[in-house]
Amino acid sequence: MPNTVIYEIMDNIAIVRLNRPDKLNALNMEMVWDFVNVFNELENNKNVKVVIITGNGRAFCAGADVNEMANMKVEDVVRVGHAPMWERLRTFRKPVIAALNGLTVGGGLELAMACDIIIAAESAMLGQPEINLGIIPGAGGTQRLTRTVGKYKGMEMVLTGRLISAWEAYRRGLVIKVVPDEALLDEAIRLAKEIATKSLFAVELGKEAVNKALDTTLQQGLDIERRNFYVALISEDGKEGMKAFIEKRKPNWKT
Repeated sequence: MPNTVIYEIMDNIAIVRLNRPDKLNALNMEMVWDFVNVFNELENNKNVKVVIITGNGRAFCAGADVNEMANMKVEDVVRVGHAPMWERLRTFRKPVIAALNGLTVGGGLELAMACDIIIAAESAMLGQPEINLGIIPGAGGTQRLTRTVGKYKGMEMVLTGRLISAWEAYRRGLVIKVVPDEALLDEAIRLAKEIATKSLFAVELGKEAVNKALDTTLQQGLDIERRNFYVALISEDGKEGMKAFIEKRKPNWKT
């Protein structure tokens, strides 16, 4: 099993842990490839319906490993860099919940925003501090953040590098819930279990449609939603769900 990204499976939920606690789970190339390999395994594991990502130690993720990044050739950054990690997460079909414990900054916040749902512990601090290093976010920090909190709050975070508390992130719509530190994983598991009771095929179709809302015009998004609705309607799970509703029983999902 990879060392910098580890996971365990509880029933049909995978709990993935970023595992460089001595470096506040900073992203390096070893972690990038470990992440890709872990998510490839989880994609192919038919028993896994929902994935939770959290960090070991005092941080979710402190962003890119600056020592490694500062010594990388620009050609290597452009050609590969951390892109395989973001692409693997972008194409991952199953829902992913980010459970933020402690520091969540730079690439760590970008990783969280690339997930489908974000919850945070009260101790979490979030931000895009790249400007303090004379650089800017490079993995969604100027794009996903702006689409979530709006231009002016996004601009403030990117141009000042200030960190915000978990509760401020909640007020800005960046996380859906803030919980006591000791309850973070329990809350993430509770949410994952709720999602896992649904049809995995319908969940995948719903995830795709919601994501397209940020990538397309309204009409294009509506077209994709309608297409996915038709597909769900005629699927085995769609037929089973409606039949179970009529018969007043729990559905027996096929996926």
